[in-house]
Amino acid sequence: MSKTIAAIATALGEASIGIVRISGDEAIAVAQKVFKSASGKALAEVQGYSALFGYVEAQGQRIDEAVALVFLAPKSYTGENVVELSVHGGSFVVRKVLRAVLEAGAFLAERGEFTRRAFENGKMSLNEAESVMDIISADGEQSLRASVLAKSGVLSQKCNAIKDRLAFAAATVAAFSDFPDEEPEFSGIDKLESMLSESKAELQRLLDTYDTGRMIRHGVNTVIVGPPNAGKSTLMNLLSGYERSIVTPIAGTTRDIVEETVNLDGLVLKLSDTAGLRNAADEVEQIGVKLARERIDSADLIIAVVDSSDTENSEIKQIFEVLKGRSAVVVYNKSDICTADKSLAEKQGLKFVEMSAKDGSGLAEFKSIVKEITKTDNLSGSADVFLNERQRDCVVRTLQNVNETLSSLQMGMTMDAVGVLLDDALAALLELTGERVTVEVMNKVFEHFCVGK
Repeated sequence: MSKTIAAIATALGEASIGIVRISGDEAIAVAQKVFKSASGKALAEVQGYSALFGYVEAQGQRIDEAVALVFLAPKSYTGENVVELSVHGGSFVVRKVLRAVLEAGAFLAERGEFTRRAFENGKMSLNEAESVMDIISADGEQSLRASVLAKSGVLSQKCNAIKDRLAFAAATVAAFSDFPDEEPEFSGIDKLESMLSESKAELQRLLDTYDTGRMIRHGVNTVIVGPPNAGKSTLMNLLSGYERSIVTPIAGTTRDIVEETVNLDGLVLKLSDTAGLRNAADEVEQIGVKLARERIDSADLIIAVVDSSDTENSEIKQIFEVLKGRSAVVVYNKSDICTADKSLAEKQGLKFVEMSAKDGSGLAEFKSIVKEITKTDNLSGSADVFLNERQRDCVVRTLQNVNETLSSLQMGMTMDAVGVLLDDALAALLELTGERVTVEVMNKVFEHFCVGK
């Protein structure tokens, strides 16, 4: 029998409602010790997905009015009996209800313990469990969409298809090992190589989504660079929606890194407005320029702002050299007063847009280019699967073993050796979904969850 756990399941603060969640074999019995229904009906008499109105009481004192909602195993979030006590949402009253529940025999839940129990009871795969916190922490339309898709099991479905193919390949290898003088009627070496090649291609497609998924989940690390007085701070203010950076006609106004997080039509950009890139004589400005160059090296996206009337100076040419091979867009600013010479950007194959950061013209095209560069412009519903760091590591190890299996086949190694490599590939894939996972890995996954989820 697992211990019965409880925690506050809503954010603390003034709100219309606060919920204390109880889960475990004794959830109903524990809740009954503190909850008295107005009708006199006991919680044990309630069918699943039913609610009773009443009061939470402790030591003979009424704490608050409450609604007790009962979920019976296995049809609950955790797969266990669950009772949720909904009371008024003040921090003090919710904490007092939790204290009463704990005194009635429940144990305080650890981080992510409700979701961990859902995983352990087969209600969701490990990667689906991970998506729960992604949904909670989503701060943009794209990140929410990706997290909801992950929760729906899209990644598990793709992994299961690869797993089935690798398992069939392993069975083929086992048949070759058991009957070395007979070719199994369901496959030959060519068929085996074909199955492995298909798996390799699918795994590589999953890996290719990692960078896009990271940016969607956590935001695009974006740096705004350019010569002094090109309009970087004005663009920063336009995207932020208010005056985040100081704007003056004096070159070198921005010395330090100015940061802001903005939502660009559902895609979150973590913006850094930097000092103008030039050979500065001022020591403080030199430090700012150094910081700007460091940010460029770690950025997911570079927005290079140049003055449309000043596109031939040496500083701009140096900046364009830095942009080669990087995810970058050139903003030819001040298009309201002049037309830019875009030949240098065209020659170097850089994405560019003419706009006025002052009046906002060209912003729509700018947004479109940013989404194109970050590969978030053509997200296609259920086809989109994005890996997190743990999942990526599992896929990398699976792919490595599949590649080694293919090489071993082509080199004529024994089927026993090939089988070992295939088993390692399957083990890594099963770790991704949680079908074969260590306690240490599970602890690492759930330690990032909030208490109550």
